[in-house]
Amino acid sequence: MTKGKQEVDHLEARWPLITAMKGGQEVTWLNEQKSMSTEDQLPIQLEEIEDAEARLRRFAPFLGAVFPETRDSAGVIESPLLEIGRMKAFLEAYHQEKIEGQLYMKADHLLPVAGSVKARGGMYEVLKHAEQLAIENGLLSTEEDYSKLASKEMRKFFSRYSLAVGSTGNLGLSIGMTGAALGFQTTVHMSIDAKEWKKRRLRERGVQVIEYADDYSRAVEEGRTLSAQTKNSFFIDDEHSRELFLGYSTAALRLKEQFQERGLLVDKDHPLIVYLPCGVGGAPGGIFAGLKRVFGEHVYSFFAEPVQAPCMLLGLMTGLHDRIAVQDAGIHLATEADGLAVGRASSFVGRAVANDLDGVFTISDDQLFTYLGQMAKLEGEYLEPSALAGVEGPFRAKRSGWLERHLTDEQRANAVHLVWSTGGSLVPQEEMAAMIRKGEQLFSQ
Repeated sequence: MTKGKQEVDHLEARWPLITAMKGGQEVTWLNEQKSMSTEDQLPIQLEEIEDAEARLRRFAPFLGAVFPETRDSAGVIESPLLEIGRMKAFLEAYHQEKIEGQLYMKADHLLPVAGSVKARGGMYEVLKHAEQLAIENGLLSTEEDYSKLASKEMRKFFSRYSLAVGSTGNLGLSIGMTGAALGFQTTVHMSIDAKEWKKRRLRERGVQVIEYADDYSRAVEEGRTLSAQTKNSFFIDDEHSRELFLGYSTAALRLKEQFQERGLLVDKDHPLIVYLPCGVGGAPGGIFAGLKRVFGEHVYSFFAEPVQAPCMLLGLMTGLHDRIAVQDAGIHLATEADGLAVGRASSFVGRAVANDLDGVFTISDDQLFTYLGQMAKLEGEYLEPSALAGVEGPFRAKRSGWLERHLTDEQRANAVHLVWSTGGSLVPQEEMAAMIRKGEQLFSQ
């Protein structure tokens, strides 16, 4: 269901921010519902996150066997926590404002195998599905060494089954690479926004890629329909999947370990403020829910979206969630941040975070490329445009008045601002060089 013009005009009158969004302006929306409700709507509990983490640990021997890039970490798929001091200094000079507290980046662009945040949720759901099939058929027990799943016999077994997903790129990479490694017949339905190199990488692994001259929602819809018509096919639904959400949430347990190693505290006097790039919502929603369960009430979060794809902001602000798309509000879905190029937010995620999220802000493609160039130059980190969406978060929180209203002077001084990256390490060198040049040109203008 989409809104008619008359209804959208009414919404615009009620929510003036839509006028600025239609005009292509960067905006910041603060979630007033959070202060009006104490109801906990997060759909997962700490025990479930710990169970998901245990499952990933069981699969570590298998992942180490089939993906050489994970052997140094014994098959554990994890990214580093980086303090980005040089980028902090640049941002302060660029915005002519100081960031109180420390600035870190959770570098999910360095996650092995899939090279993006989607490695968490996508790989997890595929692995859980494989485990369930193997156990149900008497081929595996949770006490065994899961490296046996890399055998020819197990690949033959999994080849009787199909996996499918709709994607703008990174989730497709995650599921395609993992599904192919297990032996599943895997199909990825790619929207028009997906980069050619991602399609090429999947096809090189034997994954079927079906392309659409339409947006993400169409790719998901077609993928879901075709999967339902295929025997023994399992569709991984980025818009509604609780398992994807759980997979993303395990990041919180890993982050807790990294904070402890660095002596970083999260409590009343040391708040953690996280800035998460957002597309349909699954990855940021799952990570945020995990952080709230693991660290507690002193975690705050903002989602970041492209100016031309603010689907979560629109859904949360209006309360319509997936019943409104950005196109309904007169916003053109066109952005170079392919991982965030989504016109309709997940209703599951939107409702899950509605009472806890602190806000959403939008950022232009030009700013994404500017920050991309500077991150490469100053920190030596190579990110996709979508992975830079959260970098401006501390300034948005400050300019909107949120920081002063919610944190004391002491809390602001002790805060950790955590920018979450999404993808970039697998981008072909020539494409990355072109994006860096574009960023440098924009910065010099």
